[in-house]
Amino acid sequence: MINDVISVVLADDHAVVRTGLKAVLSTAKDMRVIGEASNGAEAIAMVRRLDPDVLVMDLSMPQMDGVEATRQLAAESIRTRILILTMHPPDEALIPLVELGIAGFLQKTAADRELVDAVRAAAFGDTYLQPAAARVLANGMRKRAEHADERSGFDRLTPRERDVLRLIAQGFSAPEIGTRLTISPKTVETYKQRIHEKLGLTHRSEYVQYALKLGLLTQD
Repeated sequence: MINDVISVVLADDHAVVRTGLKAVLSTAKDMRVIGEASNGAEAIAMVRRLDPDVLVMDLSMPQMDGVEATRQLAAESIRTRILILTMHPPDEALIPLVELGIAGFLQKTAADRELVDAVRAAAFGDTYLQPAAARVLANGMRKRAEHADERSGFDRLTPRERDVLRLIAQGFSAPEIGTRLTISPKTVETYKQRIHEKLGLTHRSEYVQYALKLGLLTQD
């Protein structure tokens, strides 16, 4: 921070939303909005150019969404702290964002009451999570811990073996999988054998249960 003022960049594809957020932040004497972006690509460019303390970013944006922008910025080891602000309630998609190092997650419905506190927390190195988001994160991490062995096994699969596993779990036959992946049914069987050797899966029901545990499928 420069002169104890928190510099902020806003990234949202709706100009009226950015105007509203800027108005909320203007009530805090220790904050200043120094830039606005309408998509993830613009947000990345602005962070690189302006080096703000905090990037307040929506997830759903055209051209490049907030998730991909977060991934790219995290890969650059930026100083800027990223605060996700979205209209959607928190779900398990929050977990990989936290693992990427986001500084917090806030729903837009609470922005008028909590945005200033969230930005301030982010700027000072804290993580700001609403109670609902904290519960989702705790439950998600618990599930991951419970299925650590399955996840470790899945990580040992090659990308093509993972594709075959998912498609078997979805109910496709070897010829159908071959058509989808542009390989022969015999090659599909070879991948199935490798999956069996690595994970011990044989029957389709075992594939389905395994995929459900790791969240590779949604259960109706």
